[in-house]
Amino acid sequence: MTKYQRFVFNDFQVNCYILYDSSYECVIIDAAANSHKEIKMIYDYINDNHLIPKYIMNTHGHLDHVCGNYYLESHYRIPILMSFEDKYLIEGAIPLAEKFGFVIEQPPMPDKNIKDNDILKFGDTHFKVISLPGHTPGSVGFYFPEEGWLFSGDTIFMESIGRTDLPGGSYDSLISSVTRKIFTLAPETIIFPGHGPDTTVKDEIKYNPFFSH
Repeated sequence: MTKYQRFVFNDFQVNCYILYDSSYECVIIDAAANSHKEIKMIYDYINDNHLIPKYIMNTHGHLDHVCGNYYLESHYRIPILMSFEDKYLIEGAIPLAEKFGFVIEQPPMPDKNIKDNDILKFGDTHFKVISLPGHTPGSVGFYFPEEGWLFSGDTIFMESIGRTDLPGGSYDSLISSVTRKIFTLAPETIIFPGHGPDTTVKDEIKYNPFFSH
């Protein structure tokens, strides 16, 4: 059985998730830890549960979601998975962070490009990459069909959507991503967003004000 642990990190209150199963292999989604205290929380959780990290995975390349990659990649020496469509955000992370008054280490470039419908695994757990452009060109979701989970990044939140006014954002693309890729999943699918509380596909179809009902 696959389990998850959620942490809320940095000034932007990003949801970071550690997923693992009975094999003890784990993946870290959106390593947003940006202080020694936050990084230690990840290290301690992995150590205390005897986990074996396999991947660092990013739903997109915005600095608040990738700021922990430097520390985790240096410590565990495991691949970073992200759509190469968002490499420009990694390259420009430091100047953008300075604009927000946000101090980060330069995030390393991703090691593996992930694309729509890629099937990945850790331990005994298989999951699918779903391309969700709009918030950024390379935004993706990680869909776990057996568990009924979608880790959606900043594409959709409880009764809201991700902003599209940053470089590379597209409102029309985001709306299309949600209606064509997320709202076609099983209604009971749990959405774990990049910020804020969990929700479900059914509730977002019914209550999200950005979509006609």
